[in-house]
Amino acid sequence: MPRFDACLNIDELRRVARRRLPRGLFEYIDRGTEDEASLRALRRSFEDAPLVPRVLVDTSGRTLRTPLFGVERPLPFVVAPTAAAGLVRYDGEVLLAQAAKAAGVPFCVSTQSITSVEAIAASGAELWFQLYVWRDRTLTHDLLERVARAGVGTLILTVDTAVSPKREYNQRNGFGVPITPSLRGGLDVASHPVWLWTVLLRYLRTGGWPGYAHYPAEFRTRITDAAASDRIKLCDRVDWSDVAELRRRWTGRLILKGILSLADARRAAGAGVDGIVVSNHGGRNLDAAPAPLSVLPRIAGEVGHRLTLLADSGVRRGSDAAKLLAAGAAGVLLGRSMLYGLAAGGPAGAEHALALLGDELSRTMALLGCRSVADLRACRFDAVEAAGEPAARALMPVN
Repeated sequence: MPRFDACLNIDELRRVARRRLPRGLFEYIDRGTEDEASLRALRRSFEDAPLVPRVLVDTSGRTLRTPLFGVERPLPFVVAPTAAAGLVRYDGEVLLAQAAKAAGVPFCVSTQSITSVEAIAASGAELWFQLYVWRDRTLTHDLLERVARAGVGTLILTVDTAVSPKREYNQRNGFGVPITPSLRGGLDVASHPVWLWTVLLRYLRTGGWPGYAHYPAEFRTRITDAAASDRIKLCDRVDWSDVAELRRRWTGRLILKGILSLADARRAAGAGVDGIVVSNHGGRNLDAAPAPLSVLPRIAGEVGHRLTLLADSGVRRGSDAAKLLAAGAAGVLLGRSMLYGLAAGGPAGAEHALALLGDELSRTMALLGCRSVADLRACRFDAVEAAGEPAARALMPVN
């Protein structure tokens, strides 16, 4: 198995992660939902979106530094919330937070993380927190207070998961939520002894089966248990009144994650939130959802002056990130790419993933004639046409 630092791109990190992780866990991270049409559309959306270069531009002083919510950051990236990080590596959320801190970018803690926000805060990273609204709003609001006490200043409300999606491969391999022990799953784990010894057995030696650290103590469950109470299950009755209540209770920044509709983006702008994440949950929820890149330009044109726009889903190259930034995003959330790096090399592997994407983004900017991340917007294909230069002519060589 190659070392993580020999990997030249995210796909190579993915291949190392695939060898290291049990198949069920890897598929939980890597795959989509139902027929995985939305997952395939994500890759096509990046492949089919050209960027138009400007040549003979001095880009020697180009920078990836990006202002995000009034703070200038060295990279236009945020490490996205991922529920599986604590299973990819022991204390995986802490390791990702350490990698984020080293790169100078925020790390977003998941409601369903294995490690508590208090323990992750000890890393010194800038923490954001991703929230699912539980059926019992009182318990949800109690969690908000706990998160605020941990020093978190940015809350991301996930709004695209009213129910658990149908991931048939996880039902077959036992790595759904909850994880279902089975002979097939046991053989899968046994065939990956490094993961078994360094992750699962380490959890069992130090405290038993891992669980969800942010569930209330009286309802805390292990990853092998179904939710102990309806009060902490996903709620399909979340609406804009919940956003208004969160806005009233939460004094920090509030971001809605999972917006794809222009109408929803407009409503978010009027609801007093600070930003939105244009996202289709990495193709993991609604299999008919469009790729963020296909809707982002119009959303940016309508509400980009009123909200901070972020985007995610499917980023595996720095050029993918460049296309989202060109389409109007102020920053890009990274999910799977970071988990591949984490699986391949722990915190150093996650740092390597960030470094790869940053290097590719810098090279893409140089080849496009961009000195700054903001310059990317002028390179979007339709932006060239709008500026009065027909895109077809712009891409043809001049004799």
